[in-house]
Amino acid sequence: MTWLEDRAVAVITGAAVGDALGGATEGWTPEQIEERHGGRVTGIVGPWYPNWRDARPIAPYHKGDGHITDDTLMTCALVEVYAKRRAHLDAYAMAEDLVPLMIGEPRWVPELEASALLLQRVFLAEKWIVTKLHYGHADPREAGAGNVVNCGAAMYIAPVGIANAGDPRGAYAEAIDLTGAHQSSYGREAAGVLAAMVAASVAPGAGLDDVVDAALSVAHDGTAGALRAVVDAFADATPPSTDEQERALARRVREVVAPFDSVGPHYRQMSMDARRPSRTKSIEELPAALGLLLGHRGDYRGSVLASVNYGRDADSIASMAGAICAGLGGTAVVPAEWVDAIDEASRTDLRATGRLMASAAADILRADRERALARVAGIGAAIGEGA
Repeated sequence: MTWLEDRAVAVITGAAVGDALGGATEGWTPEQIEERHGGRVTGIVGPWYPNWRDARPIAPYHKGDGHITDDTLMTCALVEVYAKRRAHLDAYAMAEDLVPLMIGEPRWVPELEASALLLQRVFLAEKWIVTKLHYGHADPREAGAGNVVNCGAAMYIAPVGIANAGDPRGAYAEAIDLTGAHQSSYGREAAGVLAAMVAASVAPGAGLDDVVDAALSVAHDGTAGALRAVVDAFADATPPSTDEQERALARRVREVVAPFDSVGPHYRQMSMDARRPSRTKSIEELPAALGLLLGHRGDYRGSVLASVNYGRDADSIASMAGAICAGLGGTAVVPAEWVDAIDEASRTDLRATGRLMASAAADILRADRERALARVAGIGAAIGEGA
């Protein structure tokens, strides 16, 4: 594989593994997770409730057992849009190409154990995309205003980083434009920052410091504050080597992130200010993912399992951490046995999705190179200097 193919496959599979493992622990506390599973989760586990169909009527999903969630389903749909357009995306691409995939093409949804429309699996904040764009005919650039402010846009944005490999600022700008159709405020900001971090991670020779620099260079408002607080707290962290040290890392990450998180201490009983637009708040998932991967110095397995055992929005946190760590380390760091098991359980081919994204990204990057060369020549002519 080329470098781009390896990194694209790594990011897609690495994020999906985190999503599938974290789905089983989403919404719970670290203490509840250990009690339910007899200790810290170290791989694929079963659903929280054996009677998952009716245990939580508002979310009757078969999480666990290697099933990917809507995080990965939306990611795969975005890859399909890139594969169709083979160009950078904007909010209009969301309206013109992603929405039709959500409402017009049934696909296997592992958590429903059925073929269904993506619209029927995504949660309320993502259903907003269809409501506003397909039925409300809103301007795509503004459709995200008024929606729940959450991690919904960030959870599927990793492909934007691949399409802008080595260009964090380009990835940020593209993600901010694209997700204007879905999110606003710090939910949209998180999508831009995560795309920048992925773009930095997949650049040849990139290291953890490059990812941190990319995040801090593009982030604004509460998102910037949360990320800076995490970097200051964990820049020189020593990776945990015992279960108790893992627990201490998770507690410390939560302490550092909590002042910026609007959801509050009880994930299923949100504060009255939860998920409203704000200049001072941040989604929890992005800085938590960064804190846990800094705590593990970018190690894929350690960072993902730390995210899974963190609880709360564990699938999205683990997906974000997994995408960045895999971008840095490539396919070699994503355990093949997890990818194979998740592929089988979810009836999907994650590596094929990664290769599809690599093919589209290669075309995009070639076009970027041609535009850049023409731009350099034009600048030289304009200022009277040779290119």
